[in-house]
Amino acid sequence: MPDYGHPLRFGTFVTPVNAPAGRPVDLALLSEELGFDLVTFQDHPYQAAFHDTWTLLSWVAARTERIGLSGNVLNLPLRQPAVLARSTASLDLLSGGRVALGIGSGGFWDAIEAMGGRRLTPAQGVEALSQAVDVIRGIWDAGDRRPLHAGGDLHHVHGAKRGPAPAHEIPLWIGAYKPRMLRLVGEKGDGWLPSLPYLQPGDLQRGNATIDAAATAAGRDPREIVRLLNVTPGETTEDLVRMAVEDGISVFIVMGDDPTTLRRYARDVVPAVREQVAEQRERRGTPAAGRVRGSRALARRMPGIDYDGVPAVLAERAVEPGDPAWPRYTSAYLRGGAPGLVLRPRTVAEVQEAVRFADQHRDVPLGVLSAGHGLSGRSLNTGGLVIDVSALDTVEVLDATTGRVRLGPGARWLDVARTLTPHGLAITSGDYGGVGVGGLATAGGVGWFAREHGLTIDHVRGVDVVLASGELVHASAQENPDLFWAMRGAGANFGVAVSFELEADHVGTVAFAQLVFDASDTAGFLTRWGTAIESSHRSVTGEVVLGSRRGRQQYAQAMIMVDSDDPDTVLERLRPVAAVAPLVDQSVALASYDEVMAAFVQDGPQQGQGEPLAHSGLIGHLTPEFAAQAAALLESGATYFFQIRAVGGAVSDVPSDATAYGWRDANFSVVAFGTRASGLDAWWERLLPHFEGMYLSFESALGPEVVARAFPPAHLRRLRALKRRYDPTGLFRDNFFIAPAEAEDTDAGEAVA
Repeated sequence: MPDYGHPLRFGTFVTPVNAPAGRPVDLALLSEELGFDLVTFQDHPYQAAFHDTWTLLSWVAARTERIGLSGNVLNLPLRQPAVLARSTASLDLLSGGRVALGIGSGGFWDAIEAMGGRRLTPAQGVEALSQAVDVIRGIWDAGDRRPLHAGGDLHHVHGAKRGPAPAHEIPLWIGAYKPRMLRLVGEKGDGWLPSLPYLQPGDLQRGNATIDAAATAAGRDPREIVRLLNVTPGETTEDLVRMAVEDGISVFIVMGDDPTTLRRYARDVVPAVREQVAEQRERRGTPAAGRVRGSRALARRMPGIDYDGVPAVLAERAVEPGDPAWPRYTSAYLRGGAPGLVLRPRTVAEVQEAVRFADQHRDVPLGVLSAGHGLSGRSLNTGGLVIDVSALDTVEVLDATTGRVRLGPGARWLDVARTLTPHGLAITSGDYGGVGVGGLATAGGVGWFAREHGLTIDHVRGVDVVLASGELVHASAQENPDLFWAMRGAGANFGVAVSFELEADHVGTVAFAQLVFDASDTAGFLTRWGTAIESSHRSVTGEVVLGSRRGRQQYAQAMIMVDSDDPDTVLERLRPVAAVAPLVDQSVALASYDEVMAAFVQDGPQQGQGEPLAHSGLIGHLTPEFAAQAAALLESGATYFFQIRAVGGAVSDVPSDATAYGWRDANFSVVAFGTRASGLDAWWERLLPHFEGMYLSFESALGPEVVARAFPPAHLRRLRALKRRYDPTGLFRDNFFIAPAEAEDTDAGEAVA
């Protein structure tokens, strides 16, 4: 009989007794300590002597760190499928992706009826489980924005909201014995989970044959289905080895609640089975299954990508268009996407493997996704590769006294703020807590403390980078200083940042003000706003947003941070700004920095689709001439979102040539969103003469002329020379590509450096 080549795993099957109350928890902790891969619990909601299994699973998840968790198996007639799906997804998110869902059709019908459940015939039990699987998978499919209609007469939802999306693709294991249920395993399940004491000789072989035939008929590869087995401690090593290599069992779950037995099993049985199975597989030439995808998923693969060549360390977590996790990568904050393959490395070494793999695919686009959202949306693409480094989400305080911290690119700035606030620290980091560290800390970072503490990149003291060659290097003022210069403002062109060291500022309670102005005199308002902000104390940093006017009353929404916890000081510093136009509404609150960042976070999946249109410019002063043109733009209706953010102050203290971000004299960053139909492009052309540069993170246009506006000429020459040195063939080319210098231009560029 077949050996499906799945990796061997071992688990425990714990009875959820509630007397003594902590015994099953202690056994779960012991299971993790002994190195078991998962711990599972019976589910008998009608049994008064047992803990509720779902409550127990949640408690065990909180008490453990590594071990997988599952019901064995959950009683579907007493577990409403849509609620169960959400419960499972939530526990998976909270536990870091450690949950499997084992379900069964019922049994013990008298007890189920006594608890209010419905008695089902065997045929109804199979149909109910089939309908439940459709409901559960539909709830997990959070990337599909349509209301969920699934199920049938036994289990159904009509217009249910989907989500949350689990942390990983939760395997759905089905307890099954009879042919109809076995066929359902082959059609829809991820695993077969029977108990050996209930099987007769030959049942494993017959069950596998039935499952495999049903899987093939459904267009699936039988290897997609893991074969699990609950076994007693009495099975010998030889028994388990035989069932692994002849019956395809790869997950053995030992039943029993005796700690001594579990210790013996972990010490003697598990390593012996692993060793002997490995020897027999090598002797037989059994290929490792790895991750298996069915014919339907394979049919959705895109041209130009060597899917079978994905390194083994990346293959298990890789996401293809046919995978349940793929919809998460079809929407950025504003832009849609449809990548051909998403690689999700968990370590720096795996990032290196991902970059080397991308180097072999120069004919398809490459995106690097850190976490959260980016306005430009360049992290995603259509038909290409995406390297998602969100798993590298370290937030570590190295020295609270000096403010030294280490951040992974996959952390969100809200996570950073929440970790640093108890230490009295903060890093200026944009105005939205859901943005990822990686993109912001390599582009610039215009945040709530910009005028007082500069840009995010001004706090970077070192960065570890995976170059286009796959080599890992450290860049700082002392080590690879030219790369360090480039990474602070043009980092997306030079490699994948995998770790940052930054120096945070000591920050306590701050004031956050929201003001709504009557901006009927739009040009006058903008001019006065600019003058007031430039004249403000450096502890004042803010932004103002206006929308399309087109004959309607114009209002301006301002948000301002004041770095002070003294109410009198806050009001004194706000008054000149508040006086620029009549106030329609106002609020001022004292808060911690993390509370401010938490106010601007989008929950749930991102919704961006299509191709957004956004333009960016940096400007020294909001002159009357600029203000008049901006007012005309707003009156035209060409933009629905027009934002002016304060820069200047500490940003201007840094010499222009200190970082790749070079427009240090600008006091304001301007961004407008619109559509091609609205005419924003033409209107923006009229504003261009007023700008002295632009900030790439808020720009949607591409091309060399856009890059030329993003960097001063001397900076761009130096960047092109460095691009030739670090990425001469342009692997990192899909996020505002800086073309490598020609050979004859390199010396001149390096001379500038």
